Amino acid sequence: MDTDNMLSVLDSLTTESVDEITLKLAADFRKRRIEKNLTREQVAQKAGIAVSNIVRFEQKGLISLTNLAALAMALNYTHEIKNLFAVPKYSTMEELTQIRKNSNKKKAHRKP
Repeated sequence: MDTDNMLSVLDSLTTESVDEITLKLAADFRKRRIEKNLTREQVAQKAGIAVSNIVRFEQKGLISLTNLAALAMALNYTHEIKNLFAVPKYSTMEELTQIRKNSNKKKAHRKP
């Protein structure tokens, strides 16, 4: 069995908190920024946002969606952020059937 594939399956089964996810995003952003040898000031200027927003994001994982999109664009991750919810995800066949059934709907309705 492919170990990498098995690890990705196991990773997808862990339940993460919102804080864990945002801090991981922030750490990954910081890593990509440093790999490109960009200072916070340079990225802020390129993204058109305040340096304080980048500091708060990198240290606490806090950022507005608008500023996150601006940072993604500044580091050439436009495609990735634009397509975050582009592909439907499901974990059961019942869920897949429901997704297919609702694919052309414009709004959701409460379950009875």
